[in-house]
Amino acid sequence: MGFCSKKKPFGTIVTTERGKPIATHLPLGLNKKGDEYYITEHMAYANPSRLRMNILVMFQGPHAYISSSWYSHENVPTWNYQSVHVYGTASMMSEQELEEDLILLLQKYEHHRKNAALWENLSPQTKKQIKGIIGFKIKIQEVQAAYKLSQNRNEEDYHNIIDKLNEEEDINSHQIAEVMKNRESFR
Repeated sequence: MGFCSKKKPFGTIVTTERGKPIATHLPLGLNKKGDEYYITEHMAYANPSRLRMNILVMFQGPHAYISSSWYSHENVPTWNYQSVHVYGTASMMSEQELEEDLILLLQKYEHHRKNAALWENLSPQTKKQIKGIIGFKIKIQEVQAAYKLSQNRNEEDYHNIIDKLNEEEDINSHQIAEVMKNRESFR
């Protein structure tokens, strides 16, 4: 479940309110209870997309424009990307579950820092701010991974695309080139 890993913990939660889609961008955690996986996080209590039963969580990986001038023949330009969509149902965490989740979150992002802001180091006044947030967990029901990495191109074009992406100034281009290079054995 690398979509919600240390390297890619930021996602977009999509819910609906009266038929209108609402997106919230949050860092998310991945937890396992028994055989079931949950995405966990917290948000401000006043956030409009707080909790809806059916939720879509989107994680976006690297993406980059692919120029048709990089092909050995005339064709159209395109976009290469990686993404993961996770579908599930949400439920509220108890105050104890929220505190446990916050302890893990702080350990994950603070453990290596000098004067780490770990739960046990926080003042009672700071800990009281937990009343202003809501914790939730999303029981994962379906995961859909999607990617377009020029896998339909011939060897010459594929390698040329990797080379050209590495010449671009955009970090996403370099990341997509690396993913394509690593995926060569799967083509």
